[in-house]
Amino acid sequence: MPDQVKLVSVSTAVPPNLISQRDAASVAHESFSARYDDFERLVKVFESSGILKRYLVRPLDWYLQPLGWSERNAAYVEGACALFVDAASRALVDAGLSADDIDTVVTVSSTGLATPGIDARVAERLGFRSDVERVPVFGLGCAGGVTGIGIGARLAQSRPGSNVLVVAVELCSVAFRLDKLTKENIVATALFGDGAAACVLRLGETGLASVEFSGHHTWPGTLDIMGWSVDDTGLGVIFDRAIPPFAEANIAPALQSILGRHGLGLDDVDRFACHPGGAKVITALERALSLDQGTLDHERSVLAEYGNMSAPTALFVLDRAVKKGLPPRTLLTAMGPGFTASCVSLQAAA
Repeated sequence: MPDQVKLVSVSTAVPPNLISQRDAASVAHESFSARYDDFERLVKVFESSGILKRYLVRPLDWYLQPLGWSERNAAYVEGACALFVDAASRALVDAGLSADDIDTVVTVSSTGLATPGIDARVAERLGFRSDVERVPVFGLGCAGGVTGIGIGARLAQSRPGSNVLVVAVELCSVAFRLDKLTKENIVATALFGDGAAACVLRLGETGLASVEFSGHHTWPGTLDIMGWSVDDTGLGVIFDRAIPPFAEANIAPALQSILGRHGLGLDDVDRFACHPGGAKVITALERALSLDQGTLDHERSVLAEYGNMSAPTALFVLDRAVKKGLPPRTLLTAMGPGFTASCVSLQAAA
């Protein structure tokens, strides 16, 4: 069997501003209750979300100011650069590498715009070589972290001896909107947080796990399930309340199709490591994959401690699974805009 790409390290990082779910609910009540008639029913999501705390790129008071594109995106660029450096530095240390050992950087982010990209803005700070190849990936939302590992693994496979750094960084909080009196926006203030994760991939070396394969499935006619709207004030969240039932009805056949292309079935997976989009989504995934309730324990604990950080969140779950000890085969999965399911199969190190 030819050498497989190895996951050499995985690390996580969060910004410094911690907010409890109780404080978030209080602020939401002050901001929305007098202006949105159905708020008292919606506010229950703060309790049912499964989230206890989250981390934000800015102090809570900042989000209560009138903010436009300029202020929001400036916060994104500054915060994303800091989180990129933090997560990447940890991943490099754990891999026993320095920044000048990295040949390719895959940067995954969908919550702001930066040209030059975040990777270019931190290149000198981290110490990347002048010939490092930069691969920015935009628009994948919650599926981005898993897809980033798949992209990084294929790049590492194509260039034996190279080191690939994958960084997923999202600042969902810069899209919190006080001006949008919609159910989706209010629910978003109860779910989303900020964070970053990074990993190093390399062909043929020892590591935490081998990347067996990756795959995707995009359902037709589902563009409106999840994504961003764009207006003069900033990004506005789009997500459908039908995500949990959609996942329950459709994720198993999609994953079975991907696995089937490699001669495998759902029963060949020893551990599903899933993006925890919310408490209802986790429960829907357990039902869809015929797992006992409570099986997705890493997912629930990550959601409770960090909220939904979009692309990095699945890598936070992976980090916990690695630390606990991976079984023979783990399928890392996430769903995101498109509407798309992304997965990476990982085989535990011998």
